[in-house]
Amino acid sequence: MLTLLFPVMSIAQEKIKTGKIVVEPPTLISLGFELDFKGDQNRNATVHTAYRVSGTKNWKEALPLLRLGGERVFRKMENLEYTVPDLFAGSVFDLLPDTEYECRFTIKDPEGVEGESVQIVKVRTRAEPKESMEGRKLHVYPVDWKGKKEEPSFLGLKAAYYGSGLGDWSVVTERRVKAGDIIVMHAGLYKADRLNYVDPNGIPFDGTYVLTIKGTEDKPIVIKGAGDGETIIDGAGVHTLFDVTASENTIFENLTIRNADIAFHAGFKDVIGAKNLTIRNCRIEDVGIALTTENANSKNFYIADNIIIGREDRYRLIGWASPGIYPPSQLTGYIAIKVYGSGHVICNNSIAFFHDGITISTYGTPEKEQDLKAVSIDIYENDIHLVVDDFIEADGGVHNIRVLRNRGVNAGQCGLSAQPVFGGPAYFIRNVMYNIPNGFALKFMAKPAGLYVLHNTIISENRNTDIYSNAHFQNNLFLGIDAPKRSLTAFPMATTYSTYDYNGYRPNRGGGNQYYWIAPADGKMRDYEITAANAKAYPTLKSFSEDSGLEKHGVEIDYDVFTNMSPPDPSTPHRVYHATDIDFTLTQKGIAVDKGMLLPNINDGFNGKAPDLGAIEAGDPMPIYGARRNRNQCFYR
Repeated sequence: MLTLLFPVMSIAQEKIKTGKIVVEPPTLISLGFELDFKGDQNRNATVHTAYRVSGTKNWKEALPLLRLGGERVFRKMENLEYTVPDLFAGSVFDLLPDTEYECRFTIKDPEGVEGESVQIVKVRTRAEPKESMEGRKLHVYPVDWKGKKEEPSFLGLKAAYYGSGLGDWSVVTERRVKAGDIIVMHAGLYKADRLNYVDPNGIPFDGTYVLTIKGTEDKPIVIKGAGDGETIIDGAGVHTLFDVTASENTIFENLTIRNADIAFHAGFKDVIGAKNLTIRNCRIEDVGIALTTENANSKNFYIADNIIIGREDRYRLIGWASPGIYPPSQLTGYIAIKVYGSGHVICNNSIAFFHDGITISTYGTPEKEQDLKAVSIDIYENDIHLVVDDFIEADGGVHNIRVLRNRGVNAGQCGLSAQPVFGGPAYFIRNVMYNIPNGFALKFMAKPAGLYVLHNTIISENRNTDIYSNAHFQNNLFLGIDAPKRSLTAFPMATTYSTYDYNGYRPNRGGGNQYYWIAPADGKMRDYEITAANAKAYPTLKSFSEDSGLEKHGVEIDYDVFTNMSPPDPSTPHRVYHATDIDFTLTQKGIAVDKGMLLPNINDGFNGKAPDLGAIEAGDPMPIYGARRNRNQCFYR
C-alpha cells in the first residue's frame, strides 16, 4: 500500500489546479492579468495567451503568462524579506484605447489540469480622460488683468474652485466647484504673496493650493489654460504648490507651473492618495519634484505630453555616488515623476535635469490586498535627458510594470532600475540608452524577480553583479565603450530558469574578460547565497556560451551595425551628449539584422526574414520620444 501511495501523492502535487483569471486595471494600450493556482511543483505548466477585438474573428498570439513562485526578494539593510507566491502573470501590449477585447488563456500541464483549462475574459482598455460637455465654464483671471472678462469670472484659481475669501475667510468654501466644471485660466502670471494676509489668490502663509473636490470619470474637474497666451502659476519658492492628495478625477492641462519644490503632491504612504489624476500638455519647470505619490490607493493617473525641467546641473554629468572632480549632487532636483498604486500611464513626457527621471516608489513589501498592489503601470515613449542617478526605476513594482520605447541620454549612475521588483513581470522593451559612464546600464538589485528585457539598444556596459531571478533577455544590443579594464556584461542568475539568447554584444577592446557568469550550482533551482565571488569569467561570447549553455544564438557585433553611431568618449565622463545628435537606427546590411527571435505581440511586424536585434527594426524610422507637441524641437535647450 505504501509503495502505491507515494506515486499518487507525487501526481497530485504536480498537477496544476487553476483559479480564475484576475484582470488588473486596464491602461490605454495595455492589459494585465494574473492567474492563481496550486500544484505544478516542477514548473512545467504553461499559460498561452491570445487576444482579439470583441466581435472580430481571428485571434492574435501574445507572450505567454510568466510562471512565478518561490523567488526571494530581500535586502537585509531594511529588513526586507519577501517570497513570491505561486502565480502566472503577464500583459498584452499596444492595444487601441477605449476598445473591448477578448483575451483567451489556455492552461497546459503534462501532468494534467484540474479546473478550467481555457478561460476567456472580456475587458475594455481605458479611454484618454476628457472634459465633460455639460460642465460650467468658470473664467479665472490674474490680479493685474486689464481686458474684458468672460462671466462668471474670478480673480485667482481658489476663488473659482472654492469661492474662498481673504485672510481667515480663505478656508470658507461655500461656493464649490462641481463635478464636470471647467476652470479656464486666462493668460498671465498667477503668483501669490503668501506673506500677505489678504492676498487675492487666497493662500496665505503656506502658499499651497489644497484641492480636494471630487469629480467623476465622465464629469472630471478641469483646470486648464485658456489658450490666449501663456498661463503661468508661479509658486514663489513654496515647498508644495498643489496638494491633490484627496482629489479624484481632476485634469490639469495647458499650464506653465514653476518655482516650487513639489509641483503636485498626490499621495502619502499609508495616509491618502489621489485617483484618476491627469496632467497633460503642461510645462513644469524650476521644480525639485513635478509629481509624487507613494500611496497604494492612487490609481489611474494619466501623465502625458509634459515638458518637465528640474534644477540639477545642466552643463555636466555628475553621478551622485561618483561625482569625480565636481561636488556631489545636493538634491536641488529630486525626481520628475514618482508613482505607486495601479493603472498609471506616464507617456510622451520630456524630462531633464533631475536626480531620477521616472520612478515607482521603493515602497517595500507589497500590500496583500489585490487593489493595493503596484500593478499595471505603463511608462512609454518618454524622453529623458541628463539625470544624476537613473532614467527609469521600476523599483517597488509588483506585477505587469511596462517600460516601453523610452529614450535616455546621460545618466550619472545607472540606466534602468529594478531595485527590486516583487515577482513581475516587469517588462523593459525597445528602450534606447546612451552615455552611462559608470557602465551600469541595468541596476537590478535587492534581488528582483520576474524580469523581461527585450529589444533594447544600450550604448553602455551592463556590469551589475547583484543576482536576480526569473529573468529573460532576448533580442537586445549591449555595446561597450572601451572604458579601460572594464568588462562588458555579467549574467548574475539566482535561478536556473532564467534565459539569455539572441542578444548582440560589442566587447570592450583591451578590457580582458568581458563576460561574467554567476549561477546556481548543478542540481539547484535557486541559490541566493552566490555572489560575484562565485563568478566565472570568459574572454569571448563563444567561450561563455559553450560553458553556460546560454546565448546559443547570440552574436558579437560592433558599431557598424548602426547607420551612423559613435560611442561616448570614456575619457570625458562628465560630458553631456544631446539626443538629437544620436542615431539609433540599424543599417540594413549589418550583422544585427534578422538575428532575433520571434516574440508574439512584441515584434510581429518585423521586416525581412526574422526580427532584428535592438530597439529599432532596420528600415524603420526613429520613434517620436517625449512631448508630441515638441517633436521638432530640443526641449531642454
